Amino acid sequence: MKTIIKHTAVAAIATTALMQANVQAADYTLRFAHFFPAVAGQQKDIFDKWAEAIETQSNGRIEVEMYPSSTLAKPPALYDAAKNRIADVVVTVQGYTANRFPLTQVVELPGIVNSAAQGSCILQSIYDEGFLDKEYRETKPLFLFTHGPGGIHTTEKEINSPEDLEGLRIRRPTAVVAKILEGLGAQPVGMPAPDAYQSTQRGVIDGVSLPWEGQYTFRLNELTPHHTEVGGLYTLSFIATMNKSFYNKLPADLKKVIDDNTGMDWAKIAAASFDRLDAEGRKQALEMGHKINVIEGGAENPRWKPVLYQATEDYLNELEKKRLPAHKVYARAVELSQSTCQ
Repeated sequence: MKTIIKHTAVAAIATTALMQANVQAADYTLRFAHFFPAVAGQQKDIFDKWAEAIETQSNGRIEVEMYPSSTLAKPPALYDAAKNRIADVVVTVQGYTANRFPLTQVVELPGIVNSAAQGSCILQSIYDEGFLDKEYRETKPLFLFTHGPGGIHTTEKEINSPEDLEGLRIRRPTAVVAKILEGLGAQPVGMPAPDAYQSTQRGVIDGVSLPWEGQYTFRLNELTPHHTEVGGLYTLSFIATMNKSFYNKLPADLKKVIDDNTGMDWAKIAAASFDRLDAEGRKQALEMGHKINVIEGGAENPRWKPVLYQATEDYLNELEKKRLPAHKVYARAVELSQSTCQ
């Protein structure tokens, strides 16, 4: 009898534990994928905070699983991973899939962005005002943002003028930045940021175009001791976006949780992280004894401006030929940079 009672008690405890586990289990599991390292500042500053907000505000009914370091999809395939529900939310660079987000990438052009805070304000505003709706029909955008000003970082040669870039193989993130580098005389080599370290280490490229954040996050300061800052040279656009079918299947109260964690507030959170990491990357380079060459006047410098102006006009005119309102979007971006997002 004692044995029976004992077994019954054990079974009851197990059943209670199982019931509690079922009660506590999330109704929905959201797979969040990106290409940044798991230890990157963006993970702590942006992605973990967003996941915590979603889990807390949904009372645990949505659980967020993180997949950093391109574990679900490589950077060029991340947007389609959201579209095809390989992941439920992704963070990626729009320009990693060339020619797909041409109006979005207007913000990448020279002379517009001086910080991630400014760039993210401009990009999120342009999206909120409806200029980019046609480019994001396949997913549900959550928030858009940019990194800070991109720079040029080289392994052996100091860059003081466009002529110094002649023939150098420089990693470029997007086709827009490639046009800028080509105009300056460099040989742009396309690759996502996570691939830049190995390519630099092997001598496949002579340097990289990255913001200070990228130098820090992907450890490129270890390999590129020469740095050139051309204020307003370029920036890069990013998006956090969700699979539409995942969102559509949520009940109304959980859709509201997602909706409450989108837009400008989160664009600002992302921007603050990138600006902080820019400062960390620059500080690290100085502590390593590196030389930083600051071009007086930045993109307005007479030796740099003609090439940068031409690259801008070429890009806008190319889009206009495709009947896209590139000049209108560019004008609005410039207006925002000088007013609301200054």
